[in-house]
Amino acid sequence: MKPKVLIANRGEIAVRIMRTCREMGIPSVAVYSDADRDALHVEMADQAFRIGPPLASASYLSIEAVLDAARRAKATLIHPGYGFLAERAAFAEAVGEAGLTFVGPSPGAIETMGDKAAARLVADASGMPMVPGTPEPVDTKQARKQAERIGFPLLVKASFGGGGKGMHIVRDAAHLEEALKRGAREARSYFGRPEVFLERYVDRAHHVEAQILADTHGNVVFLGERDCTVQRRYQKLIEETPSTAIDDAMRERFADAAVALVRETGYVNAGTIECIVDEDGDFFFLEMNTRLQVEHTVTEMVTGLDIVALQIGVAMGESIAGLTIEPRGAAIECRINAEDPGRNFMPGPGRITRCVEPAGPFVRVDAGFGEGREVPGDYDSMIAKLVVSGIDREQARRRMLRALDEYTVEGVPTTIPAHRWILETKEFRTGRHTTTWAERALAEAHLPAQGELGPSGPSVREGRPADILVEVDGRRVGVRVFDERRDMAPKPPESHAAAHQEHVHGEVRAEMQGTIVKVLVEKGQDIRAGEVICILEAMKMENHIAATRDGEVTDLPIRAGQVVETGQVLAVID
Repeated sequence: MKPKVLIANRGEIAVRIMRTCREMGIPSVAVYSDADRDALHVEMADQAFRIGPPLASASYLSIEAVLDAARRAKATLIHPGYGFLAERAAFAEAVGEAGLTFVGPSPGAIETMGDKAAARLVADASGMPMVPGTPEPVDTKQARKQAERIGFPLLVKASFGGGGKGMHIVRDAAHLEEALKRGAREARSYFGRPEVFLERYVDRAHHVEAQILADTHGNVVFLGERDCTVQRRYQKLIEETPSTAIDDAMRERFADAAVALVRETGYVNAGTIECIVDEDGDFFFLEMNTRLQVEHTVTEMVTGLDIVALQIGVAMGESIAGLTIEPRGAAIECRINAEDPGRNFMPGPGRITRCVEPAGPFVRVDAGFGEGREVPGDYDSMIAKLVVSGIDREQARRRMLRALDEYTVEGVPTTIPAHRWILETKEFRTGRHTTTWAERALAEAHLPAQGELGPSGPSVREGRPADILVEVDGRRVGVRVFDERRDMAPKPPESHAAAHQEHVHGEVRAEMQGTIVKVLVEKGQDIRAGEVICILEAMKMENHIAATRDGEVTDLPIRAGQVVETGQVLAVID
């Protein structure tokens, strides 16, 4: 039967997989929720099927809905992308039971390595260096005893998931219980399982991962390492290869350890082994991601390999015995998210009113959204990935700065200003940054809210401005013209107006659409400025909404589970 691939995902990764399928002459099938009805991945696919409402649990996380679409499309393979069902053993098993081929590892491998505690045992057995932690998930009572054994600081981590979701640093025993509860709550929300475990936290470290590929014929190859040290809220912002924390001798040890772990598990297809590298240059196992990684693109840029094509080939029984790995130069990826760095990276869903992507030699843009497309608030905030390569790291860094300067996105805020700032810092230029550096440094940098910025991403709420060239004294000058009749000029940052309103009227309003996860105060309660009123989840991120003044909570018109709109009153403090 002629192959046909259904992509059980959305956004930029669905588009990226479709492009490879097209090059391979394989038809592609998209699935979409009501929130993505007009999305780019739906338009690009050879076929597209609706699988449910915007709620992920009723659409992209519904195994039954995805398999039903596969049957209707007469697909032969299912590629899960990353996120959603990508690391669900039950999904891989259901795909096999339906007579389809899963583009990924076996259900057993996903089950073992997806359980972070079980993965630690396997990694330890393979000889991989380990960070101290718990051998299995813990409850509150067990956690106290285990924390004493491991020592602070430590991490609470979701046992069945990745991407930094459900992960929290705990620096003392007083904050352990709350971190356990929050981690379990997030783990259940993101991955459907509430289990968490504990692990020693290494403060000053690089986050380095090994990209591996294994086939059904017993061949395992190491495709190189990636450095994902630039992070915020455990979410990667910038990734690169090779890592500045690894020399050739260590790279060889790292590769050997990664291959040994893969052989220990009998793993097949693409996967990533994530480690931390401490100040002494030693590496320790963190977890294994049994799927394609967001940052696979930088490996492709230096090796010239199409990892998605290799994944599909392996799934169809092809051998990788003759695969030649010859990395050249360096590559950097910036995740372009619909978030405002000047407002504590607040998610900013909405319609992209203008988009101009960078181009030129050795520049790649993997985008899931373009001009006129709606970035929904129901899912994560990634718009695109900007990737560049160069002869060496410094050339790649300068090329990325040039590409970022050319990248224009209007209508929604983006992380572009933060990427520019990070790439210019001495810490990044010299490779002396750590996993905790970016979050701290960005907080101290006081980047302006994007309503205050120029063409790189103003928060234009209505209409579109016109960009024209005028000549003044023989010089060509770019000018942006706004139609005052339609109130189209960039407005001051909403955070300023909101803060003023709160101080004057005592109202705390939602700065974005989202769902109230938890309400932490009661009506009639006295509260101080800075105390958290509620937790608002938007675009898969938990946001702690705090009081901006002292006073009494005189009105609290919200409850857990309630969906709130931008500008809606959450509390009144008098």
